[in-house]
Amino acid sequence: MSNLLPIATGPELREQAKLLGGRHRRGLAKMILLHACAAGTGLAGPPVLGRLVESVRHGTTTGHIDRLVLILAGFLVLQTVFTFFARRASFVLSEKMFAELREDFMRRVLALPLSTVERAGTGDLISRTTADVDSMTRTIRFALPETMIAAITATLTVAAAIWVSPLAALPCIAGVPVLILGTRWYLKRAPAGYLWERAAYATLAGTVGETVDGGRTLEALGLNEQRVQRIDDDLRDAYRAERRTLFLRTVWFPSAEFSYVLPVVAALAWGGWLVSAGHATLGQVTAVALYVVQLADPVDRLISWLDEIQVGATSFARIVGIARVEPDRTATDETPGDDRLSATDLHYAYVADRDVLHGIDLDLVPGERVAVVGPSGAGKSTLGRLLAGIHPPRRGRVEIGGVRLVDLPLDTLRKEVALVTQEQHVFVGTVDENLLLARPGASEEQLHDALCAVDADEWANALPEGRQTVVGAGGHPLTPAQAQQLALARLVLADPHTLVLDEATSLLDPRAARHLERSLASVLEGRTVVAIAHRLHTAHDADRVAVVEHGLLEEIGTHDELVARGGSYAALWDSWHSEN
Repeated sequence: MSNLLPIATGPELREQAKLLGGRHRRGLAKMILLHACAAGTGLAGPPVLGRLVESVRHGTTTGHIDRLVLILAGFLVLQTVFTFFARRASFVLSEKMFAELREDFMRRVLALPLSTVERAGTGDLISRTTADVDSMTRTIRFALPETMIAAITATLTVAAAIWVSPLAALPCIAGVPVLILGTRWYLKRAPAGYLWERAAYATLAGTVGETVDGGRTLEALGLNEQRVQRIDDDLRDAYRAERRTLFLRTVWFPSAEFSYVLPVVAALAWGGWLVSAGHATLGQVTAVALYVVQLADPVDRLISWLDEIQVGATSFARIVGIARVEPDRTATDETPGDDRLSATDLHYAYVADRDVLHGIDLDLVPGERVAVVGPSGAGKSTLGRLLAGIHPPRRGRVEIGGVRLVDLPLDTLRKEVALVTQEQHVFVGTVDENLLLARPGASEEQLHDALCAVDADEWANALPEGRQTVVGAGGHPLTPAQAQQLALARLVLADPHTLVLDEATSLLDPRAARHLERSLASVLEGRTVVAIAHRLHTAHDADRVAVVEHGLLEEIGTHDELVARGGSYAALWDSWHSEN
């Protein structure tokens, strides 16, 4: 639970709600006014019926009754008209507010430091972008408008009852003590319960997602039973959380039901005594009793939707909490003096006090090609991410032209240094649209040249609609190798002066990878390249080879120098060369 993304506090939620309401002050005022008018016209019925009862008691005429019925019908028509426009205004306003919240949330998600996302895991983030956003949708579209309608209606109903007869209206407060006590008990416990429930489902989603993604690995290692046990544990935690919130509702709802039924009984008993004692007329008591009966509906809706609002508030806290993630860098206006990439005394830890890199120094000459090799888990990919500015080092500096990478704005950083890994995403759209992400406005010739540079022009043009074929989720499927080539073509278009290639051709078969690397050679000429690879022919072709073991830079030099030295690299080369 400690690795989950942060959750907004109460003051932060109130501040966010205040800002959101401030941007829609006029729309809120219009909605409240329309609902007040709808509620006000609906309050005309009890007094009219009270007068009707009083008239029948003292004797009346058919014409008088007809006039009262017409008046009542007129108010019902007005209430219907006002209710229509009030609800329409509510739904329009809620859609605008929800759209803003969703856009703000997506901006915050896209701005999250990658290091934070990796530490928290994808389960929590996916849960916030799906379950929590869905919950907020229901809350904003339905719960908030319905609650506001109920609150306005209840307030005006009580006010109308007092206006008819303050003495006869006293039963309106008969259920207030029970309602306050039950609601306070519920609200004191509900936020923690719903936060537990949401967090439990986020953890479960992450576990299930990881299990599906790593299904083949789990089967190969015989870990199926352990993974099933973990899912069962997460399910049990989610079940306990669900039981907790269900218990809160089963206690609160009956007390709430009793609190708004009690005034109806009290109004009839109290009203009967008032009429018999001559303190109120039968018409007044009838009107007040009808108001009390009428009050039950908005109070019931208020209570019912308040539970939904608790769920929505929990989701709101999780959505707004994204903003509490501190940036992992502070951009400055400094401009790199040249294209020289250097790293000094690099330390990095994914877990506190457990460094995976230990004091690495590396100075790259512009235009140099350096291969980083070493056993699996040695820290090669972590070093590549630091050299590309993805993560800031825990200690030490990575600089380009004398300026720390973490001090450069992201847009500037990506023009200086780019990272390409073996895990590439194909966006929904045409092949050309995928390429244009790297350089909007690129010409037809530039797109063609980028695909040719990575040997992708032949298969791209052979697609059903050529480069205008829609690829990505739901579109024409691309093989992992084709997706990698598309990513490399984007890299060609982005045109950074320094590249970090983290096993960028590992998804291709050795012959195709070798051919692609040769094709890329002309494109990479003149650029600084850090190539992290497990195929040592990449090291053989590099200007220098850096050997990383146990988070340390064990050796650095040319291929021939390191082979002649007979150290770690020589052993790796002999082992790889004998296998190939």
